[in-house]
Amino acid sequence: MKAHYRLLIVWLACSAAATAADPEGFGIWKGSVVENAPRDLAPKIDDHKFAWLPMGTYSNHYLGVSHREGNGGAELHQTQVDIWIVEDGEAALVLGGTIVDPKTVKPNEIRGKSIDGGKSFQLSKGDIVHIPPNVPHELRIPSGKTFTYLVIKVDSK
Repeated sequence: MKAHYRLLIVWLACSAAATAADPEGFGIWKGSVVENAPRDLAPKIDDHKFAWLPMGTYSNHYLGVSHREGNGGAELHQTQVDIWIVEDGEAALVLGGTIVDPKTVKPNEIRGKSIDGGKSFQLSKGDIVHIPPNVPHELRIPSGKTFTYLVIKVDSK
C-alpha cells in the first residue's frame, strides 16, 4: 500500500476515534447501579437513617441515589428543584405546610424536624416527583421499611 494511502487510513481512523469519544458532560449509569443501591447503601446509613450515592455533578444540576430507612425530616431548597424517581419501597411525601424548628443548614437550604400541615401523597416504585424551589417537603417512611429513589437536583437560578 502506498504511503499516502496509509497516511489517509491513519487519519480517518484517528478522526473516527475523535468523533466517537463521549462529549464533555456525558454520563451513563447502568440500571444495576440503581437496582443494587438498597443493598449497597444499607451498610452506609447514617444517624439520620439516610445514605447517598453520588452519580454525577454538572454545571447546574447533580444526581444520585438516596436510600432511607426512616423519616427524613423536613427540608426546603430555596434555589433547587428536586426531581425524584422512586426505585424501591413506599413512603408518604408531605408537601407544603410549615417546617417545625427550621434551621439554615447551608446556603439556600433549610431543614427542620417535621412539617406541620401540608398535603400527603403516597409514593411507590415507578412514581416520579417534581418539587419546585421554596416548597417544604418531608418523606415519612413506615417503621421497618426502606425507600430508595433517584434524585436529580437542578439549580433554578
